[in-house]
Amino acid sequence: MIELEVSLGERSYPVLVGSGARHRLLEVLPVGVARVAVVTQDNIGVDVDPGVEHRVFTMGDGEATKDIGTVEDLCRDWAQWGLTRGDCVVAVGGGVVTDTAGFAAAVYHRGVPVVHVATTLLGQVDAAIGGKTGVNLPEGKNLVGAFWQPAAVLCDTEVLGTLPPREYRNGLGEMAKYAFLGVDGLRDLPLDEAVAACVACKAEVVGTDERESGRRAILNYGHTLAHALETAGRYDLRHGEAVAIGLIYAAELAHRLGRIDADRVAEHRRVVAGYDLPLVIPPGSDPDQLVDLFARDKKAVSGLTFVLDGPRGVEPVAVNDRRLLVETFDAVR
Repeated sequence: MIELEVSLGERSYPVLVGSGARHRLLEVLPVGVARVAVVTQDNIGVDVDPGVEHRVFTMGDGEATKDIGTVEDLCRDWAQWGLTRGDCVVAVGGGVVTDTAGFAAAVYHRGVPVVHVATTLLGQVDAAIGGKTGVNLPEGKNLVGAFWQPAAVLCDTEVLGTLPPREYRNGLGEMAKYAFLGVDGLRDLPLDEAVAACVACKAEVVGTDERESGRRAILNYGHTLAHALETAGRYDLRHGEAVAIGLIYAAELAHRLGRIDADRVAEHRRVVAGYDLPLVIPPGSDPDQLVDLFARDKKAVSGLTFVLDGPRGVEPVAVNDRRLLVETFDAVR
């Protein structure tokens, strides 16, 4: 078992990575917890034993259930059961579950403890780490949420063996991102070590900028186009697949802005292709619509902001040349 820590002073918490990590749940529950509300989905198929009185609350399957309605349903169910601030929520699933249950835990009774048991590769390397919780609106991804750090995160690599191939590749899209955030030799590492390396990278960034006031924005590398593709709702893309396309688009945009050279763009293409991820936008994509959707991205505080590679590494960059943004799509068709 690889044990890491997200260092946030008194709110620091452990992340356990390895086969069978889910069986360590009891020891990472907050001291004194008497009851646990386990939130999961029917298709997860991963059982956990908190070692205390608990009840399972099932939310619907798919990204469409990551919404305000599900949060209300969870909170009402918890209230009817009598969940208190002295109890704990345990989210068992991928990013949809940990994002939704984490946000519900953040707002129920103004905050109850939550532990994430991440069951997908995407959840283990990214979604379950760092305390960003949230749900979608029809107008955009993750537009309603809160920063609510978990009490612990368990990344059980044993359960990854049951993932369908496409769901596994979904996680590789986020993993590819870390190759450009300073994690070297990622593809050569054994699975447990690769997951732990991504967790360590994200933990270090979160420890320096918990609420995304600056540096933490680099964790959104590739996500501006990804979220636009997902918000458009017309394309059969998983989140990691959309991020992969977003990485290529961001590299091409950085190249056009003179921030990186052609060799660095080629490196992006090699990394993404090496994970068997898409390199181009879906047929029939509308660049003008996607540029319009860029404005709904959470980084768009004063104009459009992208996370782009450059001489100082990956960093947020304001880009408000609409014509350039549209023309860059020619490189990802």
